[in-house]
Amino acid sequence: MTKVSARVLPVLTTLNTSFWTTGREGHLSILRCQDCGAWLHPPAPICPDCLGQNLAPQPVSGSGVIESLTINHQAWSPGDVVPYTIAIVSLVDVPDVRLTTNIVGADADTVRIGTRVVVLFERHDDVWIPLFTPE
Repeated sequence: MTKVSARVLPVLTTLNTSFWTTGREGHLSILRCQDCGAWLHPPAPICPDCLGQNLAPQPVSGSGVIESLTINHQAWSPGDVVPYTIAIVSLVDVPDVRLTTNIVGADADTVRIGTRVVVLFERHDDVWIPLFTPE
């Protein structure tokens, strides 16, 4: 797996902890309004659709499609392995949610817009970074 060596890890909060930690259980979770069913990503304290505050993390399939991508050829930190792919992935079962992520497990020159991908996780202490690999 191509790995970016020096990841800046997120600060865990009550809103985002489920997103960054449920990878330890092997799934991706997205915050969902329990009143109207809207999905919230990035997490927010109030639903933008109904203004409700009854929010809870819900597991999603982790299957997605690459909507956009760029290939990075610059090593920004010592030890970075280049090239690597940065992509925007839409989730198949939650198509309005898009994640900015890295595509791993494939040569950068073979990754294309429209490629179906699945989530996998890169562990850093108590944070599980969601990455995607081609199906």
